[in-house]
Amino acid sequence: MFDRPASGECAVLVHLDLGVKADKDELDEFELLSTSAGAEIVAFVRGSRQRPDRRLFVGKGKAEEIKDVIAAEEAKLVIFNHALSPSQERNLEQEFQCRVVDRTGLILDIFAQRARTFEGKLQVELAQLRHLSTRLVRGWTHLERQKGGIGLRGPGETQLETDRRLLGKRISLLRQRLEKVATQREQGRKGRSKAMVPTVSLVGYTNAGKSTLFNRITESDVYAADQLFATLDPTLRRLELPNEGAVVLADTVGFISHLPHELVAAFRSTLQETTSADLLLHVIDVASPQRGVCIAEVNDVLKQIGANKVPQVEIYNKIDLMDEGEPRVERDEDGVVRRIWLSAQTGAGIELLVEALAEFFHQEHVREILRLSATDGRLHAQLYQLGQVYQDQALDDGGWEMDVELPIRDYEQLIGQDEALVKRLLATVQ
Repeated sequence: MFDRPASGECAVLVHLDLGVKADKDELDEFELLSTSAGAEIVAFVRGSRQRPDRRLFVGKGKAEEIKDVIAAEEAKLVIFNHALSPSQERNLEQEFQCRVVDRTGLILDIFAQRARTFEGKLQVELAQLRHLSTRLVRGWTHLERQKGGIGLRGPGETQLETDRRLLGKRISLLRQRLEKVATQREQGRKGRSKAMVPTVSLVGYTNAGKSTLFNRITESDVYAADQLFATLDPTLRRLELPNEGAVVLADTVGFISHLPHELVAAFRSTLQETTSADLLLHVIDVASPQRGVCIAEVNDVLKQIGANKVPQVEIYNKIDLMDEGEPRVERDEDGVVRRIWLSAQTGAGIELLVEALAEFFHQEHVREILRLSATDGRLHAQLYQLGQVYQDQALDDGGWEMDVELPIRDYEQLIGQDEALVKRLLATVQ
């Protein structure tokens, strides 16, 4: 047994081609993930096998090669672009005498650095503990010791068993807290549903430009950067559509290939904003050579969380980086908008997206002539905000006579707030 070494940032990357040779973009993404986590890459070891070795994943010969590279570069960390079993991770650490992290652990580490809100931190910690609970194997000498000392002697419980028990308690506590957060989110969704305000959710591969597009269309200042998983915590903003009322736009976490199941489970309440949306805007990096693979990966995750049946419009972003011509809209044979080509960075084509959203949520309008009293000032202002006013005549008693057209959704909502509004109708304009 050995004492697990302290954390180090000088890292050796390892990737095996298991039957199929990896393309350059997949390897570039692995390097970007590693640097995003704060690793300083000192070497990249590649190899190929038909199937992973049961004990060391890479096989004895390749393990010796990696061991030599670690010694030559004085590396303190080895990162695998694969999911390792707990026993493989333990055996590799014993072989290399340094810390070993697999792809799942790497992504979890990035998420831990990016989480900002209370909910995001809870979700990441839960995912990390679920992952760690499968790693409590005897790879650390301190986990073998019996508890001892005054006040600490027990019925022979080992430190390993204690850690398992404490992990279980912490996981249970985190689940309870996240359930409360999920309940609050569900109440918010029910409130929006009751108010008949539809939700549009931005989804896409990480670093596709979702947050930049979100900021551009809502005039917000959500953190956006050219890095993986810049946004973890969902952000909601109200967006007014021309002549169609308001929608809620939701910016969500980006997806990635081989997204750890622990993260999908932990972020389920966050991803619920996607499954309950009325429309998905699938943001695609048009400049990525692997955009077809990225689209497939996103659709696979959407299927995992049960959002594959939600209507979807593909947003081909970053046309400013490619020779893709002018912003444009593509429709299917039924005339329904399916793709929009734009640049969130420059703003080119944003008006096409807003028009497409207005078209998607287009609904029947009601045109009414209303007589309001002098005490209806608030309603008078709401009608200007929600609809199109054709005529607004001031009356001698301080009230108003208004000819106004409203989306039927907003009209029904106003009636729900003030049933007396029906009595104020003078005529329905045909």
